[in-house]
Amino acid sequence: MATDNTKGIILVIIAMTFFAMQDALIKFIFEKAALYEIFFARYLIAAILLFYYIKFKKQIIPLKTYYPFLTVLRVLLHFVAFSAFFISLTYMPLATANALFFSSPFFVSIFAKLFLKEFIGIRRWMAIIVGFVGVYIVLNPTFSNFEYKNLLPVFCAFCYAASMTITKYTSDKDNINTQLFYFYLIAILLCVIIFMFIGNGQFNNQNYDATTQFIFREWFSNFDYTWKFLLFFGFAAFIAFLCIFSAYIVASPSLVSLFEYSLIIMSMIPGYFLFNEIPSNRTFFGVLIIISAGIYIYIREKIRDQYVATKTPVRR
Repeated sequence: MATDNTKGIILVIIAMTFFAMQDALIKFIFEKAALYEIFFARYLIAAILLFYYIKFKKQIIPLKTYYPFLTVLRVLLHFVAFSAFFISLTYMPLATANALFFSSPFFVSIFAKLFLKEFIGIRRWMAIIVGFVGVYIVLNPTFSNFEYKNLLPVFCAFCYAASMTITKYTSDKDNINTQLFYFYLIAILLCVIIFMFIGNGQFNNQNYDATTQFIFREWFSNFDYTWKFLLFFGFAAFIAFLCIFSAYIVASPSLVSLFEYSLIIMSMIPGYFLFNEIPSNRTFFGVLIIISAGIYIYIREKIRDQYVATKTPVRR
């Protein structure tokens, strides 16, 4: 088990490295690419690679889903979640956005209590409250001049947690390959629909700020520059998924899930070298509280042998 846990930790760290690189490069090229152009390329390339991998492993993909409505809702929530997250990268430091996103285990625990009827003890409730205090500290709201767009990573965490709660609920009948098939099918279809409405850049305006242009910019208008980044996004999604999925199989989820927090540290590296982002002492303090609260939730789940937040990866 020690060897398996070591392998799982290494795989999670590799996955987090690819996620950090992906986020940094999205922030790097957002003024030359469109948001859903990135989504489309990422989903399409990752889907092709993943399903070739499934075929290589000689696994089957059952097409029947026992939860059609929840399957669509799960994908929509995931799609909205990372729309919010990638938009936040255009104006927020990488480490800050990722730190706020790691409030998702708090939401997962709350949803598990409300919808899955899981038992959440007083200690975990206290950890959740303390975790949200950390979120408050990172956000540093002044209320008189608070930027509500800074809540986008928290909104992402909320939607992502709801998506993962549905995944946990539906996994009793829909296996991972079925869930993957419909995830990529529906996500790609969503991108096609979005392209039909805004893909030609008809709603873009040069007077918009850079973030708004990122949403409405014409797709593939700078393809000669962005194609290598788009290719990497799909490749990174494929590698990261395989690493995380493998880590949760070969090692203890309650252990490897803790190392997903390495993403915050890894985000600081490209943030510093590419964008000269240096988190404030207040941000560091808030991040420390978020991480501590998340770790405590995982520890309590292990003690009670009741896995809610640790059953699925925080980021995938």
